[in-house]
Amino acid sequence: MKKPQIIVIGNGMVGYKFCEKLKAKTDAFDLIVFGEEPRRAYDRVHLSEYFNGKTAEDLSLSTDGWYQEQDIALFLNTPVTKIDRSLKKVSTADDLEYTYDILVFATGSGAFIPNIIGLEKEGVFVYRTIEDLDLIANYSKRAKTASVIGGGLLGLEAAKALIDLGVADTSIIEFAPRLMPRQIDQAGSDMLKSKLTDLGLTIHLNKNTLSIEGDEHITALKFSDETSLEVDMLVISAGIKPRDELARACGIEVGLRGGIIVDQKMQTNDPSIFAIGECALYDGMIYGLIAPGYEMADVLVNNLCEGDKAFNGFDMSTKLKLIGIDVASFGDNFTSEPDCRTIVFENKHKGIYKRINISNDGQYLLGGILIGDATAYNLLLQTSKNQMVLSENPEELIFGTRGDTEPAAGAGITGLPDAALICSCEGVTKGDICSAVADSACENIDDIKKCTKAGTGCGGCLPMVKDLMTYTLKSQGKYIKNVICEHFNYSRQELFDLIHIHELKSYDAVLDALGKNDGCEVCKPLVSSLLASLWNEMILKKGNDVAQDSNDRFLANIQKGGSYSVVPRIPGGEITPDKLIVIGEVAKKYNLYTKITGGQRIDMFGAHLNDLPIIWEELIAAGFESGHAYGKGLRTVKSCVGSTWCRFGLHDSVSFAIRIEERYRGIRAPHKFKSAVSGCIRECAEAQSKDFGIIATEKGWNLYVCGNGGSKPQHALLLATDLDSETCIKYIDRFLMFYIRTADPLTRTATWLNKMEGGLDYLKNVIINDSLGMAAQWDKEIENLISTYKCEWKEAVENPAIRKRFSHFVNAPDVKDPSITFVDMRGQKKTPEWKAV
Repeated sequence: MKKPQIIVIGNGMVGYKFCEKLKAKTDAFDLIVFGEEPRRAYDRVHLSEYFNGKTAEDLSLSTDGWYQEQDIALFLNTPVTKIDRSLKKVSTADDLEYTYDILVFATGSGAFIPNIIGLEKEGVFVYRTIEDLDLIANYSKRAKTASVIGGGLLGLEAAKALIDLGVADTSIIEFAPRLMPRQIDQAGSDMLKSKLTDLGLTIHLNKNTLSIEGDEHITALKFSDETSLEVDMLVISAGIKPRDELARACGIEVGLRGGIIVDQKMQTNDPSIFAIGECALYDGMIYGLIAPGYEMADVLVNNLCEGDKAFNGFDMSTKLKLIGIDVASFGDNFTSEPDCRTIVFENKHKGIYKRINISNDGQYLLGGILIGDATAYNLLLQTSKNQMVLSENPEELIFGTRGDTEPAAGAGITGLPDAALICSCEGVTKGDICSAVADSACENIDDIKKCTKAGTGCGGCLPMVKDLMTYTLKSQGKYIKNVICEHFNYSRQELFDLIHIHELKSYDAVLDALGKNDGCEVCKPLVSSLLASLWNEMILKKGNDVAQDSNDRFLANIQKGGSYSVVPRIPGGEITPDKLIVIGEVAKKYNLYTKITGGQRIDMFGAHLNDLPIIWEELIAAGFESGHAYGKGLRTVKSCVGSTWCRFGLHDSVSFAIRIEERYRGIRAPHKFKSAVSGCIRECAEAQSKDFGIIATEKGWNLYVCGNGGSKPQHALLLATDLDSETCIKYIDRFLMFYIRTADPLTRTATWLNKMEGGLDYLKNVIINDSLGMAAQWDKEIENLISTYKCEWKEAVENPAIRKRFSHFVNAPDVKDPSITFVDMRGQKKTPEWKAV
């Protein structure tokens, strides 16, 4: 008996997902798919990553042979041009004709093009497909300035793409009075605008574009307020328009503003024709996110297989990282008082804005907006969706409880009901994930992905998936292995020991001996950090250069605009007049912006990449060395003037700070660490806000550990009192080695101690009483690190192979990067602005 034939028009993400779900449930249908584009379905959610090195094949949702393996007839580059509903037949542009029993529109959407005069001019693009991106990339090579029309999700992604392509003089044009008007409020928009401006983007709000000026090529934009903007490239990314032209032509009902009208079963006014994804209009709404499109596909598959599932709308909460900035909104994000109680946290210095809306009785979270820090998004979303009763202090949702590193939300993830939707893209619940772990022996993220498909869409749910996996494994009494990534089946501590035992000296050697595949951006800098912590060799030798963090790669911090900062070490903040003069002369010679840092050093900003070795040579000749401002290691040891000058000083804090800094300089750790020495309890050096701090007493030194002055300030705790200098240093040695050996990647000492079972009492026992019996070994290891220290700047300057890295152009080492220009500010040059050439 012949199988019913389903024709799918459209081979985008939703069309592909429909095929995948249908084939997973049944083989009762013959399936034919027509796609307009010349390639298989690909991931449009991460389309901008095409400019960061991902290929079209990387973005593809299936293997080359998947359709054939599933017995699906796939026609690429074959648009359907006509539908005959009476004969149940479709015709294509190349005169193919196929009949259907069921027809599925998965035509998605196209770019919405505003009514602007001059759209036909060269240099005007839309941002929708890989082919669009290829055109944009080719044209951007000759563009000096660019604009993006659209300040929503798509517009900001397009702006990021232009920055990635090197067109740094990029502006965003938005018709509305705020950015992302459908997701965030005015205050959130102001914060986002400030952060985007800091990145070099120019934002124009309340701008209605009338025309595109120029003869054949775009030269400017003209606005309704009679202003204009010179620009030689334009990308339009102002929203989407449902692709409903085929449905409209064959008499299928569409909405007044477009979209194929469907019911809860995804059925149109023709019982044989259905629509899913961004072309479908349900209850007057087009859903422009991937998760509701996948849900529509699941609803249709379920009902074709004699199920009874309905589409009842979809939560449009979303979390994105736009140009490196977290942006999220969830639930009823725009409701305001008196209909709710609003709690707002704003930190303009760090670019963080958080707003949550609480029911007037204080029991429920209604919705919220997060800018700059969206780590709590998943838990807040589930707290809102599942109407979990809040604690008596709802502000803890965004501030966290005292001492916690994560916000409080009722009973947290363990309190969510089993029906809580964890992965919106694939419709995976908490119960599904816990069941996969408990019943299907899925004990790592990869297994859970394969079993449930959770996290295979946008990936935003993966932190909660991991937490649920850990929770379920612990509840079964199983050991939880904290592996660093999919390429190394070891924790950081295990990998540290194995590298030490096997005496591995390069990233490639570690990967060959202990890992698999090619590694990733998680394990490369982590392994490089371990190698530096163990052997203290020049980090750019032995092929380790490509595995470093970007700052380590050039022994300097890259700044906004692409220039670099130079920070020589000034132990204890003590500096001679002659050295001050040298710094001034170098800064003046190379036109560097200078600033005294909070760690009592002088920072010089705006250095061109190819100038770095020359600058270092002059500083080294004057007795300076690298301050390691770029590295995950010791930054500074701050000091007051102590008994040398201060009438309250009890001991010579400057000399001790210098001794401490020169002892631990260059030692790499899981994260940066800082120290300070105060000459008395007045604490002018702020030692109690450092990773380890030393304060003079009448009998010696008090040693404090695990303070943090960063984004989550925490006072250091008293480890030992009235120590002589040698004992104090001995305890610091052990403390640092214990931290280096056992902390998780990128974990500050404060967080490390907070997570340590037994806390400060346990740490005291290890450091002071040598409860682990490791003191002798740690003493030996740290002495080896200290004795092998070399200034990385000096090595880079003297090694021709390494020095070659510091050139923008091949065979032109003395040419300055012409894309960087500066403006004056308070008598010095301002942070650089990129100008494409």
